[in-house]
Amino acid sequence: MATLNFGGVEEEVVTREEFPLDKARETLKDETIAVLGYGVQGPGQALNLKDNGFNVIVGQRKNSSTWDKAVEDGWVPGENLFEIEEAAQKGTIVQYLLSDAGQIAVWDTVKGALNPGDALYFSHGFGITYKDRTGIIPPDDVDVILVAPKGSGTSLRRMFLEGRGLNSSYAIFQDATGRAKERVTALGIGVGSGYLFETTFKDEVYSDLTGERGTLMGAIQGIFAAQYDVLRANGHSPSEAFNETVEELTQSLMPLVAENGMDWMYANCSTTAQRGALDWWKKFRDATKPVFENLYEEVAAGREAQRSIDSNSKEDYREKLEEELAELRESEMWKAGSTVRQLRPENTPVEEEAAE
Repeated sequence: MATLNFGGVEEEVVTREEFPLDKARETLKDETIAVLGYGVQGPGQALNLKDNGFNVIVGQRKNSSTWDKAVEDGWVPGENLFEIEEAAQKGTIVQYLLSDAGQIAVWDTVKGALNPGDALYFSHGFGITYKDRTGIIPPDDVDVILVAPKGSGTSLRRMFLEGRGLNSSYAIFQDATGRAKERVTALGIGVGSGYLFETTFKDEVYSDLTGERGTLMGAIQGIFAAQYDVLRANGHSPSEAFNETVEELTQSLMPLVAENGMDWMYANCSTTAQRGALDWWKKFRDATKPVFENLYEEVAAGREAQRSIDSNSKEDYREKLEEELAELRESEMWKAGSTVRQLRPENTPVEEEAAE
């Protein structure tokens, strides 16, 4: 393991130098990895494992759009693409990558397919952490492990194809075989992680639910909408409001922050921008911190999980979801965003200059 220093706090992580891909393949050479679910994380993890030389099969419901997507991605029915139950029976490592609601729905089927010594793998701590609500209680004779890439399956796959890695957390809930640590580490390297840092199932889901509802998605959309509305209310055009709220942040500033940090960004902008950012960031922190504290309390108490279970298990969930997404899509701000994206240089033909 490598030791990293985070501002005086040391943390041990696993990198591809300490646990190279050849070692990961050797560790899992006798395993069949069954990836159940081909929605969010399934495609990226399954394809990366396959391209890295592991024995992978996919389990998905037949006659579904995700089954068709798996076929389009090169998975062959009857060869390495099967119905969920059959894939689970064939796998010695079962990667349980269905949605949280989907995991609840088919748990009895998957549980019945597990054999002593198998490994049950998650990329989200939800099902196990809230097992009293989900009913997902694994047998005592299987390893229960987690690798959670810190990004979408799409990003995991894209970065893999670019020769980069997406950092992941890992956790061991149950070590029935004595091999859980080497199995989870090999899988983390195999799916394309940049480095692996240790967590627990509970910490993973608490941080994940907070992040999704917070700065990763919920809070950022709320802040976007608030600033856009204020600019529009004060006479600014949709183009100006969107560019100053979203486009400049996502296309110009955030890539630089990702490369160099926020302090570098502050140091390399105009003195006017520096002064304003330094004066105002703590006001935004103080204004939003109570909301984050309330959010974390709801996550820790299980109430946020129960809301998700109740909502996502309803028959009309997809219809209600589309209504809520349409509200975003049809808002003036994101209509403006659609227009602005079409005008980005990579989407605009450039006429060649006439030769002199």
